[in-house]
Amino acid sequence: MKHIARKRFGQHFLSDGGIIEAIVQAIDPQPGEPMVEIGPGLAALTQPLVERLGKLTVIELDRDLAVRLRTRGHLNVVESDVLKVDFPQLAQAMSAAKIRVVGNLPYNISTPILFHLLDAVHVVQDQHFMLQKEVIDRMVATPATSDYGRLSVMLQWRYAMANVLFVPPESFNPPPRVDSAVVRMVPHEAPAALDTALFSELVKVAFSQRRKLLRHTLGKWLAERGFDGHFDVQRRAEEVPVAEYIALASAIRPT
Repeated sequence: MKHIARKRFGQHFLSDGGIIEAIVQAIDPQPGEPMVEIGPGLAALTQPLVERLGKLTVIELDRDLAVRLRTRGHLNVVESDVLKVDFPQLAQAMSAAKIRVVGNLPYNISTPILFHLLDAVHVVQDQHFMLQKEVIDRMVATPATSDYGRLSVMLQWRYAMANVLFVPPESFNPPPRVDSAVVRMVPHEAPAALDTALFSELVKVAFSQRRKLLRHTLGKWLAERGFDGHFDVQRRAEEVPVAEYIALASAIRPT
């Protein structure tokens, strides 16, 4: 029976053979590597991956698709909302110190998934995700550009990232109304050790009114925490490099 894409799951199934091959080449799966695919769908990417790997763990929320996937060989199917998956626990179940994570992420919840995986970065070797191109532009953005924002800072703290492939709408069935791309995310070997909650709050406050100078937002927040160090708040949030946000978070005394 043909599977009808479900809007509530944000389903757009990859169908372009050339694009699929290009994605597999970008991922470069090697036999025996522990890999997890998020949102395998109709297995367009799953099949060439498992052929190269030998076995693959997939996370699928759609019950009908999970049933289909279980009929295929060499797949470990985790039927779950990816936001509820404990990736360190999953890596342990796979007897892997590090896992590779790939997927065509549902565009309607792609950012929450990226933030969820931040908590599991210590068990991740690398990540390759197909996302809305607009989101990837924000992920890899540099300071003093309109795309540079909270997502850029939070992710660049933990990953080196690159946009590796453009994917047009006609590569999917049904075609989305946006352009897509594939991003490669490689965790930094020795990221700055920060209080994640504090850093997240700092960055959120900084970009809460991005058109205003930071003295109106972050300056007040720092004063409330008794910060007496030097930080130039006569700038806008988008003018501050990631390294400066990290250094500032490191200098703040815990409350």
